[in-house]
Parts: sequence; C-alpha cells; structure tokens
Amino acid sequence: MAPGRGPTAAGQYVLVFSSMAVSISRMFRALFSLRALGRAWRWGWRLALLLLVLDVAYLAAIWPQWQRYAGGPLHKSSFMLAYQAEQQQRDDWPRLRWNPVPIEQIAPTIRRAVVVAEDARFYEHDGIDLKAFTEAMEHNLERGRVVYGASTISQQTVKNLFLTPSRNPLRKWHELWLTLGMEHNLSKRRILEQYLNLAEFGRGIYGVDAAAWHYYGIPASRLRTWQAIELAATLPSPVRNNPATRTRTFQARVKRIWRYY
Repeated sequence: MAPGRGPTAAGQYVLVFSSMAVSISRMFRALFSLRALGRAWRWGWRLALLLLVLDVAYLAAIWPQWQRYAGGPLHKSSFMLAYQAEQQQRDDWPRLRWNPVPIEQIAPTIRRAVVVAEDARFYEHDGIDLKAFTEAMEHNLERGRVVYGASTISQQTVKNLFLTPSRNPLRKWHELWLTLGMEHNLSKRRILEQYLNLAEFGRGIYGVDAAAWHYYGIPASRLRTWQAIELAATLPSPVRNNPATRTRTFQARVKRIWRYY
C-alpha cells in the first residue's frame, strides 16, 4: 500500500472478515458458556434431588419407634453411649452415673427450675420456639458472637437421645424433623421426664437423680428450691460450671434463674 493512501479493497475485506470472525468466536464462546451453565444447573438440581432422596432415606432409617419412648422404661441416650465408649479410653473420667426415675419421683422444684432456665414457653410451643429463636439471633448479632442458643427442651431431648453433639447444619435439620415427630407422639409430661433423666449435670453424671445424689446426697424427690435452681444452672456447660466448681458464670446463672423462678 502506497504511503498516504487508504487500505485496498482486499485489505478492507480482510479487516471485515477478521472482525466477523472475532464476533462469531465471541458468540460461540458465549453460547457454549450458556450451554455449560445450563448443563451445570441441570446437574446441580439432579444432585440436590439425589441428596434429598438419600437424606429422606436416612431419616426413614433412623426414625424412632415412638411407642417405645411414649411410655415405659427410659433408654440410655446416644450421649451416654458415647461417654461410656470414651470413658474406656480415659482413666481420668469417672464411670457413668445414671439413675432413671419416673417423673413422679422428681420434685416439682427441679421441674419448674429447668423449664424456667431452658425453655420458658415449653408448654406453649410445638417443639420449635420461633420467638425464642428470633430473640436469640438478634441478641447474638448485637454481640457479634453466639451468646444464647434457642434450642427447646424437646430439641435437646431429641439431640441427647438420637443424635450427636456436632453443630453442622445437617444435624440441625435432622433434629428439626425428629423434634416434630416427638412432639406429635409424646406428651409434654413424657418429654420433660425424658429430658430430666437424660441431661448431663457434670462429667459422667446424667439425669437429675444421679445429680441430686452426687451434689447433695439426696434423691431428686427431695430437692429444695435452691438446690433445684443450682442444678438447672448447671445445664449449659455442666463439666465447667456446676455446684462443685461454683464458677462466676455458674453463680450469675443461679441469680438469673432465681429472678424468674
């Protein structure tokens, strides 16, 4: 091309075709990207559906025979069984202490103290306390950390009986469905009876009767109000905060329960 002249016709065609080629290339890349995205979306839904089916099958496999828990003898919880297995490897851990007793042999003082401390609306909700959950989340967000949980007595009973201490979302999902099943099949009185006999009150100490004997040398039927409140104050972290350690956290919780008892 001579100096000062524009591109030749051939050069113009080359430029046009080059531009078209680039445009077509971009169009095909976008098209294939959309197709790839569509395939990924479809496979994602299929995978999600497969996982849902597998999870439903798992829930069906572990779904309790609720009539076994609605009445009759009390069963050891999964937490107790896990403790016994761990205790075999830990020389510094005491043997499991558990004296299951019917609710008629549990003093009204400890029944009231536990409900006040752990689940004030226990007799009003159907296993899930949405109001308590909302309040706890708002408080935790204000503090920037998890200060309060919102698990009901029913949820804690399900967790103790059938699940593990893990905090993963899948465990909470299973806990939700099992809680609804328990509320549908067991009376509130029976759920409270289960909880009072399964809750941990110290290293290897499960149930209010074992706790009453360990800390005060009396059966659960004879617990006075102050003793019941101390046991209720033990529940969030029983190994660290209990009537024997008498930590600041424990004493502050005792005062708070007294206020609402």
